[in-house]
Amino acid sequence: MIESKIVKVIRALFGSRQRSDEAKAKAMVRILFVCMGNICRSPLAEGVFRRMLEGAGLTDAVYVDSAGTHSYHVGAPPDSRSQATALRRGVDLRGIRARQVTVADFAEFDYVLAMDRDNFEHLLGLCRQPELQRRVQLFMDYAPDLPEREVPDPYYGGPSGFERVMDLVEEAAQGLLVRIRERYRI
Repeated sequence: MIESKIVKVIRALFGSRQRSDEAKAKAMVRILFVCMGNICRSPLAEGVFRRMLEGAGLTDAVYVDSAGTHSYHVGAPPDSRSQATALRRGVDLRGIRARQVTVADFAEFDYVLAMDRDNFEHLLGLCRQPELQRRVQLFMDYAPDLPEREVPDPYYGGPSGFERVMDLVEEAAQGLLVRIRERYRI
C-alpha cells in the first residue's frame, strides 16, 4: 500500500519532534532564544548558535531552540528577510518553525534569552517561580563590549535592519559560546 503525502508528512513531523525531544534530553545545556513572534530575531539566534556549536563539535552537548512570546506566527517559517540574511552568512533557517513560549520552557531550558527588554519582562511575567526566573536573561548581556543592550526588531524595516540584527546576534552568540564552554567545561 502506497502512503499518501499527508501520512508521510505527519510521520516526518512526529519523527522530527521525537528526535528533537531525544536530543534535548541528552544535552548537557539547553538554550531557548526568544523574541516576539519567533520569525525574525530568535530564529536568527537559533541558527547562528547552532552553526557555532557545529563548528565547535558541541551539537550533542547543547540543545538550541527558539520561541516567541506571542502566537502571531505559530507554525510559520522564519521571515524571508531573516532567511536571506542568514543564508548570505552561511546559516540555513529553513527547518525552523515559529512556536510560542510555554510555561514548561522555564523548567526545560537552562537559558531563556530574550532579544529585548519588552520580551524579557513578558517572560518574567509568565514564569512565576523565582528559582526559574534566574534563567531568563537578555541575550545581549553576552556581548558586553557592544553598547546595544537589546536586539532591535527589524520586522518593519528594510534589509539593513536584518543585517544589523545578524551582526548583534553573531557577537552575542560568540560570547554565549565562550561562557558556556567555561561554565560547563566543554
